[in-house]
Amino acid sequence: MSGEKRRPATRVVEAGRCPEWTSLEGQPGGMVNPPVWRGSTHLYEDTADLAKGRPNADGHFYYGRRGGPTQWSLCAALTELEPGAEGTELFPSGVAAIAATLLALLQPGDELLLTDNAYEPTRSIAAGMLKRLGVTMRTFDPLDPDAFAAAISERTKLAMLESPGSLTMEVCDAPALTAIAKKHGVLTAIDNTWASPLGFAPLQHGCDVSIMSLTKHVGGHSDLMMGSVAAAKPLIERIRLHSQYMGQVVSPDDAALALRGLRTMAIRLARTTSSALEVAEWLAQQPQVSAVLCPMLPGAPGHDLWQRDFTGGCGLFSFVFADADKKARARFIDALDLFGIGFSWGGYESLVIPVDPGRTRDFSAWPESVDNGSGLGARLAIGLEDPEDLIRDLERGFAEMGTI
Repeated sequence: MSGEKRRPATRVVEAGRCPEWTSLEGQPGGMVNPPVWRGSTHLYEDTADLAKGRPNADGHFYYGRRGGPTQWSLCAALTELEPGAEGTELFPSGVAAIAATLLALLQPGDELLLTDNAYEPTRSIAAGMLKRLGVTMRTFDPLDPDAFAAAISERTKLAMLESPGSLTMEVCDAPALTAIAKKHGVLTAIDNTWASPLGFAPLQHGCDVSIMSLTKHVGGHSDLMMGSVAAAKPLIERIRLHSQYMGQVVSPDDAALALRGLRTMAIRLARTTSSALEVAEWLAQQPQVSAVLCPMLPGAPGHDLWQRDFTGGCGLFSFVFADADKKARARFIDALDLFGIGFSWGGYESLVIPVDPGRTRDFSAWPESVDNGSGLGARLAIGLEDPEDLIRDLERGFAEMGTI
């Protein structure tokens, strides 16, 4: 297959496996995985050797904050999986990756355009820390490119996208929004955690920066906190330098966990996507549900854009209750056995949380094209359980609501 374009399941297995990080010089062969290189101090033969270590790039030992072969392997793998990227930086969480990107690309007097469906911590960073630093924020409706264009001012330097939105699952027209941004000299960053590079290629669709919480699909086992930022040069170099100013470090042990999770990510995503679609199709037929917000589901909001721009999905989606109050919704959630109540997604276990987007929105709480029913929703993160068992569990939840 030399020279051929390998498919995603093959690429996640092969990416980042550099012989110089998995074998010993002079020894034939090598290990499948890079060793866990723990260390803070690197020793040099002499001062001339010390000077050679100063280049600020992966693959050059200098000091523990700049990582070692374990972290470099993960960075190389993620860069290979992100078409158009020329480097990846690691962070101790997805929120840290978002914050570092905003801080690196904005300065006092600048304006950030933030998608209205943004992850709540992203909004908090912009409204709190950035505001104190003299950066203003305006939100925009991710489904209205014309309004996005009208919102851009001379001070606008960065637009932050998230598609689909991690609560209400709006799929924005990323190529249209990024084309508008480029016309005005505005950079675009996107939180691509939902799809990962296997399901959506941000840089190929016009984005300048791709951010991902590796806690989710890459880690895959709910035992890891990590984030990443991928971009072309010179942006990735700006973000890397800012990360180093802030002392952002990912341990080699966590990097090894992320590498292990990465190798099975494609097959896990395929399973959770398939199961999520089966559960979503069932929910769409239930009288207790007014809308299912699942981009992979034909007829759901954003499905056409998802079909056009995406090559995969995941297990995360939401639905809206047709007729329920908060007490009834709580009875539904509390009755579930296979769905743990907790944040995050991408692990092997299914999760559920209540969704009330109105309190953090400036525009429509739910996509305008859907019947928002009671205005109350729930978000499901489908894991690796059998979907038929998950459906039976949801049936018990609806029964506990007293509506069937």
